[in-house]
Amino acid sequence: MVLVAAYGAIVEANLLDTVTRDFWMPAAALGLVFLGMHLVIRWRAPFADPALLPAVALLNGIGVGFLRRLDLGKAAPAERETLAIFAGTGGRQLAWTLAAVILAAGLLVLMRDHRAVSRYAYTLGLAGIVLVMIPAVLPGRFSEINGAKLWIRVGGFSIQPGEFAKLALLVFFAYYLVRKREVLSLASRRILGIDFPRGRDLGPVLGVWMISLLVLVFEKDLGTSLLYFGMFVVTLYIATERVSWLLIGLVLFFGGAYLAYVLGGTVGGPFANFYTRAEIWLDPFAEPYDRGYQLVQGLLGLGSGGLFGSGPGAGEPLEIPEVQNDFIFAGIGEEIGLFGLTALLVVYLLIVERGLRAGLAVRDSFGKLVAGGLAFTLGLQVFVIVGGISKLIPLTGQTTPFLSAGGSSLMANWLLIAVLLRISDAARRPVAQGGGPAGRPGGGPPEQLHGAPTEVIRP
Repeated sequence: MVLVAAYGAIVEANLLDTVTRDFWMPAAALGLVFLGMHLVIRWRAPFADPALLPAVALLNGIGVGFLRRLDLGKAAPAERETLAIFAGTGGRQLAWTLAAVILAAGLLVLMRDHRAVSRYAYTLGLAGIVLVMIPAVLPGRFSEINGAKLWIRVGGFSIQPGEFAKLALLVFFAYYLVRKREVLSLASRRILGIDFPRGRDLGPVLGVWMISLLVLVFEKDLGTSLLYFGMFVVTLYIATERVSWLLIGLVLFFGGAYLAYVLGGTVGGPFANFYTRAEIWLDPFAEPYDRGYQLVQGLLGLGSGGLFGSGPGAGEPLEIPEVQNDFIFAGIGEEIGLFGLTALLVVYLLIVERGLRAGLAVRDSFGKLVAGGLAFTLGLQVFVIVGGISKLIPLTGQTTPFLSAGGSSLMANWLLIAVLLRISDAARRPVAQGGGPAGRPGGGPPEQLHGAPTEVIRP
């Protein structure tokens, strides 16, 4: 929070030519919120990984600080010094942070053992599919923003259900794959040193592939489609350790995306939006003041930032459309440069690495798949959004975790961190404390909890 307070002071120095006496208040408010979360972790998950909360707090704090910087930039010069900390987008993000942390703390208190979630695997799987499909079947005026149908909008309120769907679907994937792991690991033939599965075992992958293509076509968003399919394929790889599943997944996804592009150029209809986004990606400067305007402005912002950036508050991020949402990474990059963006990516990498470490350390298969899947999903989401704004892949409607404005993304990702904290607590808890993934909470012999798979390690 000292870094967040320093960021706010530099923003005010560049925008106001002075530093107000209240520059530290957003960082102090965040500090109290995160201190409360720390106390809950010490109470309910004392052996949880100590690096997760500080890393997430830094990203969340920088996000709130940059959104307040945008509010200051939009305000009239005479009103900037008196702008309240809970005003504008930055103030709403501060309130959403409080709500998200309370939600994550509540989950950590209620979920004493991660294996208990497996009781609701099929219910969560059904709920995840429903959440994914609701925006696709709603009329565009209730679900569409910037061409992508990812929201539920009623009046002035909007929610992105797909952010919560990814958590529900991952729990179902983990539960299903633990039980089908032996079957899915069977090989039918060996090609170039790689064992490929039997044809009859391709059903689950083809089913999830079809759902991801439906998301691509009817919700008009490549990023969400890639996120769901990639999450399933990587979880399948973790469960079976078969590289062939990754190869099959890549061929299926890119083949489906290319087919959608071809159909968009020839047939149009529901494929037209993806075709348009692909055309913008291939040549955004063909129409730099029309269809390619957002991507062009984002690239110009990243380019003008250079290695070190113009400095917090000294750039022109408001020239980038939707800079508070999809393109927040480009707006921040203009002011902190390539080195600053690299530092943020390293913080994301640290969170992903710690999540994978928790998956490696925990002994039950369900926990391994959930932790590994959640960590990879977070990393994939960052890749999808950064790849979109840097023209590596077509633009997506994904938000940058913990940075972008919006309550849905913030709450869903804080819930993700709460689950990782719970699993890492189980992985790091000494057996003498009644923990250890092979033992039940409170000590005693290992047993199966609520029908969840638990592996017993015998001497």
